[in-house]
Amino acid sequence: MGNRIRAFRKLKGYTQQKFAEQLGISVAVLGSIERGMKDPTEKMLVQIAALLNIDSRDLLGEKHG
Repeated sequence: MGNRIRAFRKLKGYTQQKFAEQLGISVAVLGSIERGMKDPTEKMLVQIAALLNIDSRDLLGEKHG
């Protein structure tokens, strides 16, 4: 999931710093999430998806449609 978060973040043009600020977390925490060392909370997952303007299932790698 971390790799997908990183890919979508970069696709939308966010730096780690700006994205972390928007989420209200530190760059270190975001980096841990993107490296797969830490899982985001459900609330944070919803925030990430909203900021990236995508469905949270896309972050989880789930098929939908």
